[in-house]
Amino acid sequence: MHRMKNKVAKKVSLSLFFIPAIIPMIIFVIFPILQTIYMSFLSPNGEFVGLNNYLEVLNEKNPQFAIVNLEGFPRFPPWGALIHNLVWIAIHLPITTFFGLALAIILRDVKGASIIKSVIFLGMVMPMIVGGIIIRFMFTEGVGIVNGFFDLIGLKGLTKTWVTYPDTALFALIFGSVWLWTGFSLILYSAGLAAIPKDFYEAAKMDGASPLRTFFRITLPLLKPVTIVVIAMTILWELKIFDIVYMATMGGPGSSSNVLALTMYIYWAYGLDYIRASVVAVLLTILTLVIAVWLIRYLVRR
Repeated sequence: MHRMKNKVAKKVSLSLFFIPAIIPMIIFVIFPILQTIYMSFLSPNGEFVGLNNYLEVLNEKNPQFAIVNLEGFPRFPPWGALIHNLVWIAIHLPITTFFGLALAIILRDVKGASIIKSVIFLGMVMPMIVGGIIIRFMFTEGVGIVNGFFDLIGLKGLTKTWVTYPDTALFALIFGSVWLWTGFSLILYSAGLAAIPKDFYEAAKMDGASPLRTFFRITLPLLKPVTIVVIAMTILWELKIFDIVYMATMGGPGSSSNVLALTMYIYWAYGLDYIRASVVAVLLTILTLVIAVWLIRYLVRR
């Protein structure tokens, strides 16, 4: 009986140490999440309307909305923003994953590789607000390095301020953000390669396996867990992308480079429409949770 009391006392004392961390989490994380979900089911008058808000947002047909005194500025319907997020994933994900893996393999046995990796990883530690400003300058005519490169190779037809044209603004952001995220996949793949025993490669070399065969039979299969993490984390980053778009184009011109997170911000900050902002926030959370749950379930099975 005395031992039982001691165990209970220890559990109670240990639980007290979590209170300073739990209270701020409840106030600043859990409560706002629950409040956002609750607001998404309310009308502007505070009445419960069920899924009507979700249906209205998803069926919105690009109504007129004034921002910065520009009449006719679109209100960013979420379907177009979601398509832009999906385009971002389709282009950005394979490029950053491939570059990260390729650079990790190339730099594996290079002297001074840590310095090169640190330079590449600068894009990850740099604030994305700064990254958005840099991307805008990269694609600006007359001063950007991208247009300078096109001039150098004779493609002067492509030299323009990419972020000011509806047909190129989104692609400028996507390609410009590649260098901001490649460092993430590079570091993870470098750690994964370091964990592969060198005996595997020595045995493959003794058996006469070509470098290409060694890559597909040894390196790539053993890097599968790392690849899953890279893909999942990259998709999550692409779904919630905001800073770069906000600073570089503000979703424009028109809504040609708008994304879901910026749609939520526009509803909240410019339209003062907290109901629709809550709806978009919940939809975005559901999308990210699907990826997060899939990643956790995969890692638990390993």
